[in-house]
Amino acid sequence: MPQPTPEQLRAALATLTDPASGRDLVSAGRIESLQLKDGLVQMALRVRREEAGAMEPVRRAAEALLAGLDGVRNATVILTAHRDAPAPAQPPGHAPGHAHGHAHGDPRQQPKLLANIGAVIAIASGKGGVGKSTVATNLAVALAGRGLSVGLLDADIYGPSLPQMLGITRRPEVRDEKMLPIPVWGLQAMSIGFIIDPDTAMIWRGPMVMGALQQLMEQVAWDKLDVMVIDLPPGTGDAQLTLAQRVDLAGAVIVSTPQDVALADARRGVRMFEKVGVKILGLVENMSYFCCPACGHRAEIFGHGGARAEAARLGVRFLGEIPLLATLRESGDAGTPIVVSAPESPAAKAFQALADEVQTALARR
Repeated sequence: MPQPTPEQLRAALATLTDPASGRDLVSAGRIESLQLKDGLVQMALRVRREEAGAMEPVRRAAEALLAGLDGVRNATVILTAHRDAPAPAQPPGHAPGHAHGHAHGDPRQQPKLLANIGAVIAIASGKGGVGKSTVATNLAVALAGRGLSVGLLDADIYGPSLPQMLGITRRPEVRDEKMLPIPVWGLQAMSIGFIIDPDTAMIWRGPMVMGALQQLMEQVAWDKLDVMVIDLPPGTGDAQLTLAQRVDLAGAVIVSTPQDVALADARRGVRMFEKVGVKILGLVENMSYFCCPACGHRAEIFGHGGARAEAARLGVRFLGEIPLLATLRESGDAGTPIVVSAPESPAAKAFQALADEVQTALARR
């Protein structure tokens, strides 16, 4: 069955009414983006933050409408939550300044997300390129191998890497207006990379990113989980702050490489979480050393022991060292975590030891 054209999608959306202006969604300028590929529709609705409550029924209606069109296999609609979007034209007699739904100003006053999960762990880094996603993925799989029910959420909206690292190319199913996390390697996984085309550049403003991240947490049908591992984007920005305010985090694991420039950023990450009241479970030193696969010679390419020393200086737990190995890179590229593909390798054993440390830290909460 042929999929509908963009014009047909917009014609269908024009049958839905914008509650603020009384006009249809298309003429009201609500369509931020609309993409269709292989029968999968992804759409963003442009809203102001304070309109999010009133627009949620519209979002659900748009998603159901698009999913019901001939030639559409699945549809996902998100709210962009622009803070600076111009207000749609008001219908006659509409009182200016009238608020629809609940205000979405201070995130600390909103209901907590992921409230039914036993322990939510944030995997963070002060800078990119330190292997944070590799640590998050293998830690989650190692915890799942202990018989725990584990979820893995990719919170990096601009640069999602879990689809590649987990070997997932399919889209999540939608049931009862919620996406179903994808089961893989013994855990449940979700990423914006499962929804968008892998070549799509996410040219989104901060509020749009926060809206997408929130929907990945509250509009996904997560099972009752023992542990949720959240792979955060690098840095100390909006995503980290929003997560700390909207989720009862059991703690944060900070990933760094041994050299001073990475440790300085890791230090800032520790301080940021401390300021917002999130416990630091500890520091991990990734790319701690390199072992030549041919001769076994060990080389400390980025130095060694810096994260251990920094953890001692900051008064937080040191969780372990992860070696830099070609097999670790290859397993990530192949979509098979190394704790599965090479369980007896030094890297896999290091991740298992890290899982032990994290379980111990969680037990001491």
